[in-house]
Amino acid sequence: MSAPTRRLTTAQALVRFLSAQYTERDGVRRRLIAGTWGIFGHGNVAGVGQALLEAGENVMPFHQGRNEQSMVHAAVGHARQLNRLSAQAVTTSIGPGATNLVTGAALATINRLPVLLLPGDYFASHAPDPLLQQLEHPVEADVSVNDTLRPVSRYFDRITRPEALIPSALQAMRVLADPAETGAVTLALPQDVQAEAYDWPEEFFAERVWYVRRPAPDPVELTAAVEAIRSAERPLIVAGGGVHHSEAEQALKAFVEATGIPVASTQAGKGSLRHDHPADLGGIGHTGTAVSDQLARSADLVIGVGTRYTDFTTASGTLFQNPDVRFLNLNITGFDAHKLAARTLVCDARSGLERLAEGLAGHRVPEAYEAEYRAGKDRWDEVVEAAYRADDDSAVPTQTQVLGALDATVGDDDVVINAAGSLPGDLHKLWRSRSPRQYHLEYGYSCMGYEIPAGIGVQQAAPGTPVWALVGDGTYLMMPTEIVTAVQEGLPVNIVLLQNHGYASIGGLSQETGGERFGTAYRFRAADGTFTGAPLPVDLAANAASLGMDVLRAKTVRELREALAAARASDRPTCVYVETDPAATAPPAEAWWDVPVAETATRKAAVEARERYDRHVADRRHHL
Repeated sequence: MSAPTRRLTTAQALVRFLSAQYTERDGVRRRLIAGTWGIFGHGNVAGVGQALLEAGENVMPFHQGRNEQSMVHAAVGHARQLNRLSAQAVTTSIGPGATNLVTGAALATINRLPVLLLPGDYFASHAPDPLLQQLEHPVEADVSVNDTLRPVSRYFDRITRPEALIPSALQAMRVLADPAETGAVTLALPQDVQAEAYDWPEEFFAERVWYVRRPAPDPVELTAAVEAIRSAERPLIVAGGGVHHSEAEQALKAFVEATGIPVASTQAGKGSLRHDHPADLGGIGHTGTAVSDQLARSADLVIGVGTRYTDFTTASGTLFQNPDVRFLNLNITGFDAHKLAARTLVCDARSGLERLAEGLAGHRVPEAYEAEYRAGKDRWDEVVEAAYRADDDSAVPTQTQVLGALDATVGDDDVVINAAGSLPGDLHKLWRSRSPRQYHLEYGYSCMGYEIPAGIGVQQAAPGTPVWALVGDGTYLMMPTEIVTAVQEGLPVNIVLLQNHGYASIGGLSQETGGERFGTAYRFRAADGTFTGAPLPVDLAANAASLGMDVLRAKTVRELREALAAARASDRPTCVYVETDPAATAPPAEAWWDVPVAETATRKAAVEARERYDRHVADRRHHL
């Protein structure tokens, strides 16, 4: 007797399969693929598009996007909000729709966040070659534009026959659900195969649960780690995004309170401890706080928990200056755990911290060390207060005063999203995180345009949660299109749009590295041909309004506070538009960032910048 089958197209089978996939961790079950974003063209409209229509919203919710890259950003925001336990799929046509996925895929994979990409592809049969938008490679006939997704995907396959979907779909789910492997997963779908019928085994559509493991540390590695911590006099924890993904915040809090070891955070790890916890020192690295970076310079043991050590975190190999410094890395991914020649604990963050706490029972850092970092934290709190303070409510606010006004408006569970420009540095130094998911910074790829679509993804994952997308004018102009989606879906995402007439962050970096802010201002050309004329007369608030948002214009600190409060109370997508005072009120960088400077130049600014660069380069070291 043959096993029961169901006759469906490949696309119909894929949608049915995806609807039956679940993750489970700690007894909590979620849909692995919670919905599908899509823009349709000839490469997927009659395949995946028809399959989604036939399945219906109850089987696979559909979200209509406006830009392929931003659909991936929305899916990433959704996955991060749910600690990687749920993902979304994104389908596009072949051609520019597919290549627009590349930036979003890179962002997902770099940040270790799951997203399923389903781009259409050329005919597997090659019958109508060359079809519309086809890349014709002279010596590799099986290459399509989708191959650009290979290096930025954790798993890639091209489904050239219907039955090939079965093993490939299972592998795709395995990677998406595995915290040590996850990232962008691509199943390229030739358009003729999408529409081809096949007799699928019913078992393929059965409910399947992917259990998200919490691997414990190896006993030998654990013993060595405990000994290393016990022998350290000035240990420092660097908390990364893995603390959040593992939901290890309470385990970290218990570990810190038992041992007295202070915590500095990466951009992804900020909020691992509440900002007012005595051991929370704030950000670390180039955008870190003075107290974090001071302790990093003298630390004899750096304990990385769920961090992949970007150059901002390690300050380009110059921050950790103690000649005897050693590293202990707790990470679920062996690749990241072995960085900086560290001792390793390859395990889940929560499991690892709990086992370390057991092994360190009764151990605590010296009282003098605790008193030192607590005093440093108190001094930095005064810096934050000064940066937030606005003595004149009728004045134009500075960027840090905007953050101060927002800090006074949000509740503990509000989510603040940012990715690029000068805001990440100010936020990392100054923002006072009150809950694990409040601080949502995409800084693995620091992708301009991420914030607004990510806000939509977060809002979908956490209905009823106030969401704030913070963007400068440069970032806003990159990708405002998903405002239309927020309006269409009735998602009350708030945008705080800061107008500072250009790329403020890169302008400052250009100034520091001898580039004299070249090409970073949004201005008319002056008589000499340079972009130093009057600011461009763009009205981004009017643009946001034209896309369907409610817009509140704030010209003063007082009006800003009122607008933020009104936006938070609204049930509509709302933009708070404010032109900021360019006065530099943010505290300066406390660590060096290695950005190469021209080795030879005739302009004075570049010559002086190179002299500064050479002085910093002398402090580089390899941690062996």
